[in-house]
Amino acid sequence: MSDYIFKLPDLGEGTVEAEIAEWMVQVGALVKEEDPICSMLTDKAAVELSSPVSGRVVSLAGEVGDSVPVGSPLITFAIEAAAPASGTGDDKKTADATREAVPASVPGKTQSAPAANEKARTSPSIRQRAREAGVNLSDVAGSGPGGRILKQDLDAFLAGNTPLTAQVAALPVAALPLANGKNATTETKVVGLRRKIAQRMEQANSEVPHFSYVEEVDITALESLRSLLNQGRAAERGTLTLLPFISMALTRVLRDFPQCNSHYDRERNVLIRHEAVHLGIATQTADGLKVPVVRQAQERQLEDMATEIRRVSEAARDNSASREELGGSTITLTSLGKLGGVVSTPIINLPEVAIIGVNKAVQRPMVVNGQIVIRTMMNLSSSFDHRFVDGYDAAAMIQALKLLLEQPASLVLQP
Repeated sequence: MSDYIFKLPDLGEGTVEAEIAEWMVQVGALVKEEDPICSMLTDKAAVELSSPVSGRVVSLAGEVGDSVPVGSPLITFAIEAAAPASGTGDDKKTADATREAVPASVPGKTQSAPAANEKARTSPSIRQRAREAGVNLSDVAGSGPGGRILKQDLDAFLAGNTPLTAQVAALPVAALPLANGKNATTETKVVGLRRKIAQRMEQANSEVPHFSYVEEVDITALESLRSLLNQGRAAERGTLTLLPFISMALTRVLRDFPQCNSHYDRERNVLIRHEAVHLGIATQTADGLKVPVVRQAQERQLEDMATEIRRVSEAARDNSASREELGGSTITLTSLGKLGGVVSTPIINLPEVAIIGVNKAVQRPMVVNGQIVIRTMMNLSSSFDHRFVDGYDAAAMIQALKLLLEQPASLVLQP
């Protein structure tokens, strides 16, 4: 027997380290080549790694939440002497060990689970939930591409097959109350996607001098147009929401305000203006906030825009989005939908320099041509990096966006 040291491979996009999101094996476990062994969390996604060899697990690099530098030992196997003695990120087997990238999850403490869970086609977060609930994923029917098990598939299985007592017993230890009665507290280790969100929000808030601008928009005509276009619309095409209209309007105004469609490279102290609009759609998921991207948004017409927004948002929610679909946005659109409130102060999605926030649409009495009438109003709450976007330009951009939204026929009739 000899030791095979599997080192963390290069996971792409300049990654220098990754966080342990989930261990799928334990010390002493026997694994076969290509068996899943762990999930590593980068800034963009969780990447599932598989074993490059068959053998027994001798040691693991750390616990869930620990960071491991690229090229450092991740897991050590005891193998037959004929197998290679060590593995690095340059080995073919190491390269082959990197599985499909999926959106990040927030794992709990790893518990024992049926071995079939490791073979199922699903995301690390769903595999973790199944492990904690004692569910054999081979019993769960997957509705995703190629039979992939989605979040709703496991939810439906748990709702129909798992007694409430079993679900409570399966809660991660860290999430259980530490005391009884009025003074009970709960401690949850901040790891995975939640920790990444916290770090990025802290960085954006500390590094960027945010300039916020709020403007109200009369979307009465836009709502009438949207209602008209939704009449007789086939169910499989989905109902048109406000987002594709706002997205199209935003790509139009960015032609005149290219400084708002930029990245700031802090290391080189360079502002990079983008010709293409890769629109980030801030999406709330069960795992936290993700920003899937609509590529080349400036080239899309209404139907195409609506379809792509729906596709990438659903992919983010069901953990089927690729790493490429969760990064590279040049400006972000964020909306709380019916919870949108009156005003919000969105935090810029680094390295971008602008974010557009959409608040709730409500009917209000307004004065139009000296008469009080009921209009449908909506506020846009936006933030800009004041180092690179002057207040005048920020206000002028939102005013231009307001004009387009109040005259929505131009979005449909003009290229």
